[in-house]
Amino acid sequence: IGTVKGGWTATSEDRRSWMVAGPFMKGWEVTAFGRSHAGDALLSAVSPWYGAAIHRSPDLETWTQIVEGPAYAEEPERKLSRIWALESAHGRTYAGVAEAGLFASDDVESWTAVTGLNEHETRSAWGPGAGGLMTHRLLFDPERSDRMWCGISAVGVFRTDDGGETWQAKNQGVAGTDPDSEFPEIGFCVHGLTADPDNPNRIWRQDHAGVYRSEDGGDSWERIQNGLPNESGFGFPVVRHHASGALFLAPLESDEYRLPVGGAFGIYRSTDDGNSWHRSGDGWDGTPTYDGVLRGAMDCDQLDTPGVYYGTTGGTVGFSSDGGDSWDTLAVRFPRISSVRVLTA
Repeated sequence: IGTVKGGWTATSEDRRSWMVAGPFMKGWEVTAFGRSHAGDALLSAVSPWYGAAIHRSPDLETWTQIVEGPAYAEEPERKLSRIWALESAHGRTYAGVAEAGLFASDDVESWTAVTGLNEHETRSAWGPGAGGLMTHRLLFDPERSDRMWCGISAVGVFRTDDGGETWQAKNQGVAGTDPDSEFPEIGFCVHGLTADPDNPNRIWRQDHAGVYRSEDGGDSWERIQNGLPNESGFGFPVVRHHASGALFLAPLESDEYRLPVGGAFGIYRSTDDGNSWHRSGDGWDGTPTYDGVLRGAMDCDQLDTPGVYYGTTGGTVGFSSDGGDSWDTLAVRFPRISSVRVLTA
């Protein structure tokens, strides 16, 4: 659990009774968690005095800072202010950062810039969303080591089919860009990405301008928000339980207000690939709640019965151990939560 004031862990054998430990990295803003390809837990954090850094741990208790983390070369106009994504696949670990960029490592002790993306031909037209200009979502093709996707706010989704040498913007069919701009293929504020590992051409995105699905690896997108409470389709995270195919997201009223519609906070679920959505399960007590869930603050385990976990801007951690049929919360109120990640032992 990453917050603006440090990190915590919540561990459980049965996903009902939880033991909470922390804070660690006290006073640091913890922005993301992940695992290295060697198995160590990773976190990224930022300090107002020391800047952004990656830390690693073998046990989720002791954390060691990586000295040579991702960094832009001598480019005063491009500053690495935060690390928003840590993901590993095919023997490499990747970091998505703000100001928007992508870095890769074979050992997490040294990092190289993925220049095919960082120096993309459209770079001069990249612009920030409300949260800044950031690379924050990374997806991988489990069968092809040369194929991956990234989400950049407020630029859009990009895909590489050649191991990161070249990247193509993949936003056709998504609302939100200026068709008369120099690069009409960018200018989309993607918030969340998830995919089907058994069919990596099937991808879902929660965008600034709605919820979308692609059946062709991102070449085209269709809007899918039947049953959502907000006409705009606005929200931040979208996660998927791979065995059941269930999808989960946390809709907000609109970009302008960024509140649950009518104070009716809830996690919405789809069991038909996003064709229809409904507010999932029991456990919502009817108390008007105006918290939101940020883009990195929801995750899903991959046990046979889905466990779904979210953290709110008001510091609540909610969970379901039965695929969203019922919901409960941890008996701890945290600072504002920016990241929630499942790291299964």
